[in-house]
Amino acid sequence: MRTIFSFFLLFLASNFLIAQGPKVLIVTAHPDDETMFPATVFKITRELKGTVDLALITDASGGYNGLIASTYYGKNLTDSATGRAALPLLRKKELMCAGEVMGIRNFFFFDQLDDFYQIDPKPFFEGKRWDMTFCEKKLNKILEVGQYDYVFCLVPSAEQHAHHKTASILAIRAVSNLSSAKKPIVLGGRALNKGYTYNFEMLDGFSETKVSSKVPVFYFDRSYGFGENNKHSYMIVADWVKACHKSQSGDMNGSMHRGDLETFWYFDINAESGIEATSRFFEKIRKSGYETK
Repeated sequence: MRTIFSFFLLFLASNFLIAQGPKVLIVTAHPDDETMFPATVFKITRELKGTVDLALITDASGGYNGLIASTYYGKNLTDSATGRAALPLLRKKELMCAGEVMGIRNFFFFDQLDDFYQIDPKPFFEGKRWDMTFCEKKLNKILEVGQYDYVFCLVPSAEQHAHHKTASILAIRAVSNLSSAKKPIVLGGRALNKGYTYNFEMLDGFSETKVSSKVPVFYFDRSYGFGENNKHSYMIVADWVKACHKSQSGDMNGSMHRGDLETFWYFDINAESGIEATSRFFEKIRKSGYETK
């Protein structure tokens, strides 16, 4: 009888594990890059009971636009020398604050130099900026151990910071190189307003960034109103997350309560078999918690 009961408990436990929510890894260059899709992450962790981890590529020592934050922290965060010394710790703490809102489980810090604003990602892959061998090995290990269903990165469009593009390409290549039969689906995220005209097909010179022409852009509308007089929306989650990034008071001041849609682009390196699963995934996101369109 005890053997049968033990087997039954094991059966229940295995089914509980199978029934767990989706597992997602975010790969970004800077703290605050996750503000492109915080409400989606919130819904995955808080409402779908999934798990989300975040891999941060830079050491967060850049970003000297904290004019008001300088008063808050008592440091001149618009000065590069002060910023280089203070920002790595401050910005990582801010990221963890944002992670608490979103329900992030683990943080992986790669600590590559957040050097300066630039557009061209090629020097990074030539080993002139970051230790790409280290980054590739560490990210590969995280992916192998994590067994994720999805990887979120930023859309690597031409006008983006080279750090953003490099982090996204690193993520795409890492998934492509996985030896396991089941690979996570890589999605490029970006916050946009309704009625947007933005379009992305591929970053020139990096064929792995091509998005599938067969797949519509997936989205979550964080501005959709519900509750008493429709005054509630998941936009508040985005605002909570942005408010954590006080050292970036200049950038965050311009982005608070903006970006209606958290959009996601399906890269061509993903299997076609994942399209339907991803569509169901976003349908669950919209229907979980307080249902939105």
